[in-house]
Amino acid sequence: MQPTRSRPKLVVSADGHGVVSHAGSRLLADLADVTGLTSAFTDALRRLRPRGTGHDPGRIAVDLAVMLADGGEAIADLAVLRDQAEVFGPVASTPTAWRLLAGIDSAALARLRSARATAREAAWLQAAETRAGIPAARAGGRDLPGLVLDLDATLVTCHSEKEQAAATYKRGFGYHPLLCFLDNTGEALAGLLRPGNAGANTAADHITVLDQALAQIPDAHRHGTPILIRADSAGGAKAFLEHVRAMRSRGVLTHFSVGYAVTEPVRQAIRALPEQVWHPALEQDGTLRQGAEVAELTGMIDLAGYPDGTRVIVRRERPHPGAQLSLFDLDEGMRHQVFLTDASYGEGSLQHLEVRHRAHARVEDRIRNGKTTGLGRFPSRHFQINAAWLELALTGADLLTWTQTLLLEGELATAEPKKLRYRMLHTAARITRGGRRLHLRISATWPWRNELTSAFVRLTTLPRPAT
Repeated sequence: MQPTRSRPKLVVSADGHGVVSHAGSRLLADLADVTGLTSAFTDALRRLRPRGTGHDPGRIAVDLAVMLADGGEAIADLAVLRDQAEVFGPVASTPTAWRLLAGIDSAALARLRSARATAREAAWLQAAETRAGIPAARAGGRDLPGLVLDLDATLVTCHSEKEQAAATYKRGFGYHPLLCFLDNTGEALAGLLRPGNAGANTAADHITVLDQALAQIPDAHRHGTPILIRADSAGGAKAFLEHVRAMRSRGVLTHFSVGYAVTEPVRQAIRALPEQVWHPALEQDGTLRQGAEVAELTGMIDLAGYPDGTRVIVRRERPHPGAQLSLFDLDEGMRHQVFLTDASYGEGSLQHLEVRHRAHARVEDRIRNGKTTGLGRFPSRHFQINAAWLELALTGADLLTWTQTLLLEGELATAEPKKLRYRMLHTAARITRGGRRLHLRISATWPWRNELTSAFVRLTTLPRPAT
């Protein structure tokens, strides 16, 4: 037998110089500059810089967003950037960052959203010039036309008394934010912080978040491009769907695909369906889904008050072990899910419309990743500060997405934030000086050194927005 070799003995000290960690996160900070996000934030928060002294508020906001994208969970985590001034430059202290967040009122928050939209337009133009542009969302093995927006709410637990935190429907305590993500890229378009007892199906909140999300889309894409709005049954309120339909009068080609509750009239309609009208369902790769079928219920259910052309589609499937079933599902031996859509009859088969709607489940992964990028923990007792934190968390998620869209290739271009941090953002390096230049030297043995250095090279070639 070969003896197990022991690890080399180490003498540990804290007196190193010129050594930095999280070197890859400099990509995020530079990308914020290159897309114009930093300058846009500076203009948005200019009023919060008294007498023009001290740290630039826009730069502080960007540093907070970079910290959240890097995996930070609290304002104090800015120390990771602050203590590496050779890489990140001067970074505000924790009290200064707190004062900035406390100064962001509703008007400043609106200006931050406008700044994000300006930077997004630049990032999309850069993607069009250097890559293939904004990718198409996919479902059932096919590209979907235009853009796809997914709305969903989530619960965020609060372990201390915070303003407007409340008991949730799952018997927890905290907030119940409503979010909107772009399925094409994973960008976090909009979010609304709400009390924990806020209704999941509140039409006014869905309208607010949708309007904010549409405002984030550049004009060239918002007008004349098909935009599909997906949501679960919480987005099935008649007022919300009427709002989606009304957007067409403003030149926004919106369509909807939203869940629908399995009520008693729906159960009766499902029971009345003859077997020959059921068709095999599809997997996301376009192959047949075993044990699942779809059918149409349009005309069998009263849809008074819904937009003209609304259709009802149902899917039944043999339940997997552990699935939560209603008494109706137990009686039928199948799990049933129903959704509404205003897709025209020539837009695609039932199977395609159903698998397109089922792809809405990807938003759950977006939210899960968002909770590691600032959405899972709110720092303050004050609601307005937490609302500002939410906006910066969305910004951090966008920086990660833009980095992947503009600078990375292969597996890393689609990796989740956890993998991206482990392989790229948290890379250690050494700082050296020579030829009047500052060099960031990544270890020659780091497995992803080529991907990281290539990303920095691509960053320098991105076209800059006009100022």
